[in-house]
Amino acid sequence: MIRLEKSMIFKYLPMDIILASERPPFSKLGQKPGTRPPKLVTPGEIIDESTNYIRGHGTYMENGNLIASVAGYVTTVNKLITVTPLRQVYQGAVGDTIVGRVMQVQTSRWKVDVNSRLDAELRLANIQLPGGEQRRKDLDDERGMRGLLQEGDLVCVEVQKIGNDGLLKLTARTSKFGKLTQGTLVKVSPSLIVQDKQRMQNLPCGARVIFGANGYIYITPIVVQDVVTEYSEDYEEVSYDVREIIGRLHNVIKLLANHSIMISRTSVVTAYNISAEQNVPVKELLKPDIMIDIALATVQELNE
Repeated sequence: MIRLEKSMIFKYLPMDIILASERPPFSKLGQKPGTRPPKLVTPGEIIDESTNYIRGHGTYMENGNLIASVAGYVTTVNKLITVTPLRQVYQGAVGDTIVGRVMQVQTSRWKVDVNSRLDAELRLANIQLPGGEQRRKDLDDERGMRGLLQEGDLVCVEVQKIGNDGLLKLTARTSKFGKLTQGTLVKVSPSLIVQDKQRMQNLPCGARVIFGANGYIYITPIVVQDVVTEYSEDYEEVSYDVREIIGRLHNVIKLLANHSIMISRTSVVTAYNISAEQNVPVKELLKPDIMIDIALATVQELNE
């Protein structure tokens, strides 16, 4: 039996130690100089005792006082006061671009998971058939639905309508919507997604990102915009460089979400560039100490 001394065990184990005191306070980096931090409230807390304000989402009136109904931060626009929840389930809004996963193939429709408490469906009549055909779907099209989309497939769709029964009705009738292939999916809280009319972004690093309003973010190689969506599998090989870019974007988005930093094109590109400039390997980006360093540097640069 070989006996090892303690000095032999730890002699060749280098350790990098970063003191917490060496890092700037995260709370101070999270706000711009000269601005006041947002007011946080809890359910039942009085926001204002005046009746001069208009009650918005997340608030209610009681005994002449404006009271918060959810935990979140207070936003005031003119005389309208709302409370935005820190964490929320996607509720759905007409016109939202979202990413979903097909769960069931039903009669003339697909049941889609959109990360919401509401059920969602994509009807056969609301998709654009291969070749860009805009026509009435017949019985043959209905029989071949599984050849277009089947269980597990990812789709990029738009919210067309919210039914009275709470059902989200989806549509994919233009070439920019449809089946997604050759990419990776990142799931974050919907409250972290910045509201933006342009949710499909070609980033300068060489990848395309769909910032779904429902918290599903899809990263894929850049594709030609004029090509009509084909509902078929894409088995074309993706180069190593592009896969590395997609992997870095995936981990960058995860670290931003882990530190509750709002996710947008600007924040993602900033964090990506910082990690690349520091030559941080892709697999190292999910280490806790590196995550907080990149997050701090990102917030600091965004506030400059």
